[in-house]
Amino acid sequence: ISEGMICAEDELGVGDSHEGIMVLPDDTPIGIPAHEYFNVEYDTIFEIGLTPNRIDGGSHFGVARDLNAYFNLFKPSDICLPGVSEFKVDNNTRHIPVIIENESDCPRYSGLTISGVKVKESPSWLKNRLKAIGLSPVNNIVDITNFVLHESGQPLHAFDADKIAGGKIIVKTLPDKTRFITLDEEERELSSKDLMICDADKGLCIAGVFGGIGSGVTEKTCNIFLESACFNPVSIRKTARRHDLHTDASFRFERGSDPNITVWALKRAALLIKKLAGGEISSEIVDVYPREIVKKVVEVSYDNITRLTGKEINRKDIKKILNSLDINIISTAKDTFRCEVPTYRIDVTREADIIEEILRIYGYNNIEVPQKVNSTLSFFDKPSKEKVVNGISDMLSGAGFTEIMSNSLNPSAWYLESPDFDNSRMIMLANPLSSDLNCMRQSLLYGGLNAISRNINRQNPDLRFYEFGTVYFLKKNRQAENNVDNYLEKFSLDLFITGNKKPENWNNHKEKTDFYNIKSAVEIILQKLKFDYDSLTIKERKQDYYSEGLELRINNSIIAHFGKLRSYYLEKQDIKQDVYYGHIEFDSVFNMLQKHTISFSEMPKYPSVRRDLALLINKDVKFEEIKTLAFKTERNLLKQVGLFDVYESESLGKNKKSYALSFILRDNKRTLTDKIIEKVMKKLVDVFEKEISAQIR
Repeated sequence: ISEGMICAEDELGVGDSHEGIMVLPDDTPIGIPAHEYFNVEYDTIFEIGLTPNRIDGGSHFGVARDLNAYFNLFKPSDICLPGVSEFKVDNNTRHIPVIIENESDCPRYSGLTISGVKVKESPSWLKNRLKAIGLSPVNNIVDITNFVLHESGQPLHAFDADKIAGGKIIVKTLPDKTRFITLDEEERELSSKDLMICDADKGLCIAGVFGGIGSGVTEKTCNIFLESACFNPVSIRKTARRHDLHTDASFRFERGSDPNITVWALKRAALLIKKLAGGEISSEIVDVYPREIVKKVVEVSYDNITRLTGKEINRKDIKKILNSLDINIISTAKDTFRCEVPTYRIDVTREADIIEEILRIYGYNNIEVPQKVNSTLSFFDKPSKEKVVNGISDMLSGAGFTEIMSNSLNPSAWYLESPDFDNSRMIMLANPLSSDLNCMRQSLLYGGLNAISRNINRQNPDLRFYEFGTVYFLKKNRQAENNVDNYLEKFSLDLFITGNKKPENWNNHKEKTDFYNIKSAVEIILQKLKFDYDSLTIKERKQDYYSEGLELRINNSIIAHFGKLRSYYLEKQDIKQDVYYGHIEFDSVFNMLQKHTISFSEMPKYPSVRRDLALLINKDVKFEEIKTLAFKTERNLLKQVGLFDVYESESLGKNKKSYALSFILRDNKRTLTDKIIEKVMKKLVDVFEKEISAQIR
């Protein structure tokens, strides 16, 4: 049976020795807690996880300050930093001036000199407090700087004053690749962007990150220069990452330290050093602060507090909460107030941050959850034409299209020779500069084809163009001559696709563009413009420009057409490869968009069901015909019809083909049963057999 464990001093946490067993006197009471017998300071330790924006909580005082703000709601209390009123300068014999060459990276630098100190081991209370938070004691000077750091959140650094050459401190950068040995005895290669604390000859310390071995405090040190500064977070973060040095100081500086606590921290540390290491304060505090960092002022609306928190909090409570957080209200109006945010709260910069602070201290749990959740929907402005055009342009450019801008003056021969244009509506120029530019364009078609021809002649055959532009006509019912009302302008969007789908490389085989590329482009544009493609009427178009084409209608008005251009137009521009063309009546489409209302619907609660059919049909039957027929047959449960396979073979019969179709069914009020699904599918099959002579495969 074990009667206990024999331990060394370090294992019990009462000393540093591990050389032998710790022998206790015979009269030591059995069962007494070790911390009582050895008079070790004992306390409860809390580990707090900080978010990067709340570095103000990275100290004991910062945590206490936040807790006090909450406790103030129940019982008035006050909290303050330890007093430094006893601080006084004993003499001014070791004044060390400070020069800041890089003010953007070091907005404030404070320091003072203490002479005649005795570097030795720290007293037990100080060592125990540092050990309790996971720090190893070094000596009384270094331990005091660490103590003040964790007490107040302000990093400090002590230099051996006798090692400061030239008797001055310079905050600057050093040339690239300068060698510097840090306290861990590692030689590091500096960047010209690393901020350094230097003397007249050399670097002493990597600012805000790590000290140098040549200027550190040792047992032989008698005179120290104590630093308390504020550094640029971005500069410190980059330096710490560059050298893979992550210290307690860099942790705080790279998140943003309070520039207005540097002098207090100096005084606090100086008083502790005089008490534990002796010596005299032998210089006035040097405080270089070129541009004072002032407190931020934020305006807050009481209505916004209510809107964002969901509760009307008493205005007296709001003021009490903010005052307890050191956020002072400096002026008030009927429905608003202006408040001043302390410099240590780098995370509070706007109205929403102030409201978050109020809610945090007031208590999220004190906000009642209503029976009904009220939501405020955003107000949607009517779209402007310019924004819509820019949005479509960005989308097309991202899809590989290039915008072109063609001349609005064209040769009249282009239109006179074509049977697809109404020559009576052509606008001729009264005094043309040449016969090649003697009429206003009736279409963007010729300008796009001309651009394609030029590119192909310059060995650039794979093209995707789009153009927004205005076309011009004489009205059909014209009034007297030279009347401005006789003229009509239309704004259009035209698309052109030709050549290979993708640039040729080892991973892409040559694949020509086809009808479905232009169809897809037009569909995507219309969907962007809030059109439900399934609600459009689609008709075949074999007139005008196309050898094969489709037109899209809504309420019997044509809004777009697209297809493969006839060889007639290609030969006119000496183009020897297929070109696919799309035209969108943008004025008409935009007018419809203006009338579009945004509606919201509940997400479906019940699952959808998919059923597939393979239909044997005549070759002249189009998928669109089947789709239209399906939705006419089942309007309530049918949500989507898709074509996922086409099969053609002589084995199917003369002029026959097979379509594999998918049907998505869903009821918004209940889960569909097999009985209901089969009933719908039977109804669809019956209609297909009757209307298009389909056979189920």
